[in-house]
Parts: sequence; structure tokens; C-alpha cells
Amino acid sequence: MNEVVQKGKLAKEASYLLNSVSTKEKNEALLLIANQLNNDHKDILAANKLDLQAGRAAGLSDAVLDRIMLDEKRLESIVEAVTLLMELTDPIGETIETSTKSNGLTITKIRVPIGVIGMIYEARPNVTVDAATLSLKTGNSIILRGSSSAIHSNKALVKSIHRALKKSALPKDAVQLIEDTSRETAKDFFRLNEYLDVLIPRGSDKLIELVIKDATVPIIETGAGNCHLFIDESAQVDMANNITINAKLQRPSVCNAIETLLIHKKWFIQHGVKLLNNLVKKGVIIYGDETVCASFSEAKIADETSWLTEFLSAELSVKVVPTLDAAINHINTYGTQHSEAIVTENAEHADKFLQNVDASSVYHNASTRFTDGFEFGYGAEIGISTQKLHARGPMGLDALTSSKFIIEGNGQVR
Repeated sequence: MNEVVQKGKLAKEASYLLNSVSTKEKNEALLLIANQLNNDHKDILAANKLDLQAGRAAGLSDAVLDRIMLDEKRLESIVEAVTLLMELTDPIGETIETSTKSNGLTITKIRVPIGVIGMIYEARPNVTVDAATLSLKTGNSIILRGSSSAIHSNKALVKSIHRALKKSALPKDAVQLIEDTSRETAKDFFRLNEYLDVLIPRGSDKLIELVIKDATVPIIETGAGNCHLFIDESAQVDMANNITINAKLQRPSVCNAIETLLIHKKWFIQHGVKLLNNLVKKGVIIYGDETVCASFSEAKIADETSWLTEFLSAELSVKVVPTLDAAINHINTYGTQHSEAIVTENAEHADKFLQNVDASSVYHNASTRFTDGFEFGYGAEIGISTQKLHARGPMGLDALTSSKFIIEGNGQVR
């Protein structure tokens, strides 16, 4: 029995045991995990250093290394997310709707766990803890399959989680890590229909496309973030500058950072060059359309690829547009339905943008960097869904549930 099948079997068996676990027991387990992660922080950070050393030796980009990197502050944030989950309402058992039919049958729809969740992801070791704890809070087992670039970190984190679960009422086997990171193992994972109820890919376009192409297990897409910011004609100058710099540079390597800046031509004539100068001074490489390049000599000419690229670094495509409609059309053509923003003082333009841009999260006068489970009050997220079925946007607790109908009668037959 290969590793994938073996761990699938263990996770499935554990999922049945989780059905009888109380909210109190789940929260106690989360507290144990948070405390254990704190106790094991030196081992976890030491393992992370091994991943970073290997990544540098392999020539990984600074953006990828940033996604792999853990330090005291990031580990504290991971632990904080676990403790916040304890405070959130457990959705399992919640009554969604109920009705009594004319024949006396009472039909109640309740939230239940999905069962066994598969998670395949790249680089980010924080996903290991976020996905595991969100799954446990919702009574799901989870099988984690991270990338080779973070394998030491993932092993250390799961080891810590297992130590905590051994002290809890929850089965240790509810959290599994596939340690073989080969492509063959990944393909086995994609087709683990006997044990997996859903597979969630989180990472690059290539990973997500591979899963969509090869998986036989039902999937929830968490997409790449080719995010846009549109500065409208009436945008306040300081606000537009601050939001642009934050959305691009607060952490360029994440999926909710902007990759394309669209600027209304009238705003650009008055303020555009100053904004681009501010960005370049902060280390941003600008790829501009003809209008941008004609006014700003430091810009490199953009091509079709520029509008499609998720840079995940200090690079930005910039385009001048004549109207709000042109901005909306560009976003709906090139965007990945992740996070899109408009800066404007025109309420009608804001409403039209929010209604007509096709994305999981749309913003008016705020940075796209807020698209995050923690920021939305979910404690963490297992991913940001860019599809429209089952879940969309940051996926918190409710997104990891299914439903069950309970029908009660007193002898009715049909």
C-alpha cells in the first residue's frame, strides 16, 4: 500500500470518529495545538531554515523564499489564528432551515462536515496549520500535500499538531501529511476518490491547471491573483497613492497584491507621473502602455503577457484608460476573479464597478490586501476560492461544511 492510499484510509477512518466530537472538545484540541506550536517554535524555525537554505541553493526567487519563510512574528500570527478559531461559532449542527409538511413530516436541513479534505499547495507552510485547524474545527479530516520547497517546515508543523492531538479527544489521524513530494504521488492524490471528498489546490496557475486537468476528485479552485486597482477620474490623490503603494508593496508575493494599475486618463495627466515616480523610488519596475511610456521614461513597454502576469514581486503593469467601462472591460478580460478595487469619489461609478466587475471580492477606496480569512473574521482561510460553486472568496468555516436533511415522522408512507 503506497503512502497516499495508506494515509487516505487513516484519514477516512478518523473522519467517522470526528462526527461524535463536541465543540468543546474541538476547541480544547485547538488550544493544545496553539500551545504546542509555541512550545515547538525553535524546532519549527530550525526546520524552516533548512527549507530556506535548500531554496536558495536551488535558485528559488525572492518571492518564493518569502512565501516559505517563517520567523517569530509569522509563527505568532499562525498561533493567533488558531486561538481565534476557538472563539468562532462552530457551524456543525447548525439548522439552516426547517419545515413541517402537510403530511406531518418535519424536514430539517443542518450543516455537517464534508468528510475528508485534500489540500495540495506550494511553498507557504502557514497553510499547513491554517488548513489543519480549520478542518478540525469543522469536524473534517485533512490530508496535506505541500511542496518539496517547504517539506522540512511542514513535517515539523504536523509533528507538533500530532503531539497536541495525542493529548486531545480528537483522533491524531485526522491530520495527515504526504511526505513524498514526487509528481507520481501528486497524481495518486488527484485520483484518491475512495477516500477524498474534495481536493483544494492552492498555488500557482500551473498547479491549479494541473489539478483541474488531472483530478478525478471534486475540486474547489483557489485561483491565482491577477488583481487590479483602478484610479478613477475623481480619486483623491493621497488616497490613491496610499492604496496603490499598499496594494502593491505591503507584501508583493501574495495573491491579493495588485499586478495591474489602471488609471483614468484625466487623473493620469494631472497626477500619474508623480505616482509612478513614487513607485519606482520604492523599487517597483513599471511595464506601461504607450501612453505611460510616452510620459514616463523609466517604464518598460508592456505587451499582452504583461496584462496576464501575476508577478508576485515588485513589478507592476500600468495602463491608462479613457473610461470606467474600459477599466471594467480590462479587468473582466484579464482578471482571475480574485480581488479588484476602485478609488473614486463618484458614488455612481463605485456602484457600477462593484456590480459589474466579476470577482470574489471587490473594493471601493480600500486596498485589495484585505482579502484574507483573518481580516474577514474567519480566523484563517483554507484558500480564496475564485469559482462560483459551493464557495467563493476567502474560505472560512462555513465553506468547509456540507448539509444533511433530517426527516422525522410518525409512520408516514408514500
